[in-house]
Amino acid sequence: MNRNPHLNELGEFLKARRAEVSPSEVGLRGGQRRRVSGLRREEVALLAAISTEYYTRIEQGRLQASAPLLDEIAQVLRLNDDQRTYLFDLAAKERLRPPTSGDRQQVDTQLQRMLDDLTASPAFVIGRCTDILGWNQLAAALWTDFGRYPEQERVFVRLLFTEPWMRELYADWEEVTRLAIAQLRMESARYPGDQRLTALVEELSARDAQFREWWTAHDVAMRGKGVKKLRHPAVGELTLDWNTLTCGTDPDQHIIVWNAEPGSPSHDGLRLLASWAADQKRTASDTVT
Repeated sequence: MNRNPHLNELGEFLKARRAEVSPSEVGLRGGQRRRVSGLRREEVALLAAISTEYYTRIEQGRLQASAPLLDEIAQVLRLNDDQRTYLFDLAAKERLRPPTSGDRQQVDTQLQRMLDDLTASPAFVIGRCTDILGWNQLAAALWTDFGRYPEQERVFVRLLFTEPWMRELYADWEEVTRLAIAQLRMESARYPGDQRLTALVEELSARDAQFREWWTAHDVAMRGKGVKKLRHPAVGELTLDWNTLTCGTDPDQHIIVWNAEPGSPSHDGLRLLASWAADQKRTASDTVT
């Protein structure tokens, strides 16, 4: 019998989260010898007030669980908000039509104009599969001119693994990369069967053992906000805040805007970078003319 791949993924996700919860966290006695890390299936079933067989069928992808039961299991496994969203997206009976392999999003003129007007803050637009869809001059100075990459290679998570300069730029490269993978897996629940996402995962899994390990950890996260430390070759170390805005005409396009605390060395560094980028642009223009 062919099983629903998303129920299989749901089961793998529950298994991964179950391994992260210790018996003591949920008021159970762990005992001396345990063959599995975290909770056993029968312990999850006990706490969710269902039979072990019933829970096992859910975890094996052989059963569609009801929303109230999933809510109970989410509480047992102490899922956070992002993990709960992912769980219910996977379990949803109504599915969005997946984009085709050639269905690449585009940034419209108004959005690109807004990016260009952000002269003091690096900003780029990220789409499905972490495609880099648009960027401003300061983003090109901070990362790279993404336009020099073919569209199919202009993918943020891919660049993290394929470009040495990305590893040099991010002081916390592993944290950044694991977050990007968690966001990509979060997206996979919304677009089941996306051919481009599947191809991307297959490519990076074949290319890099770390990607395989982190992808199979089934961690998930939504795009939000945070702080990152970067080491730029022209202006040195920068500590930047980042925040996510959602495009009003396409909720699958997210505008990531970066800035620094006013008066901080990083704020001065961004101003210096903006001046350096402007000089580079003028030099290139003079060379062409």
